[in-house]
Amino acid sequence: MAGPRLAQVLGGDIFLAVVSAVAFATILAVVAGVMISASTSFAHDVWTNVIHRGVERRPGESVVVARIAAMAVGAAAVLIAVALGPGSNVLILATLGMAVAASANFPVLALSLYWRRFTTAGAIAGLSAGLAASLGLILAGPTVMGIDAPGAVSHHLIQARPWFPLENVGIVSVPLGFLAAIAVSLVSREPAAEAKLDELVVRANTGLGAERASG
Repeated sequence: MAGPRLAQVLGGDIFLAVVSAVAFATILAVVAGVMISASTSFAHDVWTNVIHRGVERRPGESVVVARIAAMAVGAAAVLIAVALGPGSNVLILATLGMAVAASANFPVLALSLYWRRFTTAGAIAGLSAGLAASLGLILAGPTVMGIDAPGAVSHHLIQARPWFPLENVGIVSVPLGFLAAIAVSLVSREPAAEAKLDELVVRANTGLGAERASG
């Protein structure tokens, strides 16, 4: 609330209305982008490629599935927000998203771009370890668990002494994701990994072969 309050002090109610409108439009755009990404990912990756093995049974079926998925994601978000109530700590969700992205996705992306011996099993191990470590440390940390001062309004989900002392878990979960990915890649040798990296480098710099991947 520091931004809107500062706008009201400096420019009055008109400036406050402008800043509030910009903030609302930004939040709406972010939420819409997340819903579109979630619905299209489910329709394309899960429904078409996993359930139906890449074959679309009817024309426009993936679009219908994406629309249903978007409504389901929106309804789930509304129900979760209502269940948590206005006194819930939004920092938990923000920390969760950033920690999961840094711990699960970043090690796999970095190693797949710069390490020739990185394997598929290593990618799965890095994703799993980073995800499990980030979720576990967040649940055991002061963001979820905590003891407030006597008489204060609690903003924690669980009133207990945290097992992990840091709110930002990335300093531990990101190295764990890297270690798991590297260790499993060294154990599970994949001879075609180096050839795949060369293909990735050529395609990234020249675009050769991208038409086959998009088709």
